[in-house]
Amino acid sequence: MARATPLTPLGVAALSLLVEEPMHPYEMYQLLMARHEDRLVKVRPGTLYHAVGRLEEQGLVAATGTDREGNRPERTTYEISGAGRDALTQRLQDMLASPVNEYPAFPLAISEAYNLPAGVVIDLLDRRLQALQEQCDFLVAAEGRVRAKGVERKYWIDMEYQQTVLRAEICWIRGLQDQLGNGQLPW
Repeated sequence: MARATPLTPLGVAALSLLVEEPMHPYEMYQLLMARHEDRLVKVRPGTLYHAVGRLEEQGLVAATGTDREGNRPERTTYEISGAGRDALTQRLQDMLASPVNEYPAFPLAISEAYNLPAGVVIDLLDRRLQALQEQCDFLVAAEGRVRAKGVERKYWIDMEYQQTVLRAEICWIRGLQDQLGNGQLPW
């Protein structure tokens, strides 16, 4: 079946899980949360079920069976299809090779920050720095845990990338705060 649109980030995450083994969407959700993948892709149980449904409509996954445990609702287990593997491979290649402007909010906020007093900007950036440092600390601790467990680096390399990006942003913000505080950047 032809795909009209490229895989969404959630579609990529779902297909990647199904490469590991067949599973049902709630199991996928639990695994994504246990791995803290919600720091990489916006995921909720409902959206994941819809994403898997779209993947099935596109022929990228196939239902392998339905089971029920006790009073729980029926759960359909899915596996990735050959077309799904091809689509995942192609999308990952595109994502790795081609930079995309994802329009994050912070560059817009910083470009319009001149509308606020310098002291307010410095204080708000202090709050941002605290949140960024907490994220970085979380990633450093998570990296320590996966290293201690002997998990291969290829499975958590994104943590290194995210730490590098966070540290760069922290450094840049501190420099901006210094420039605002000492008058080097007139406000």
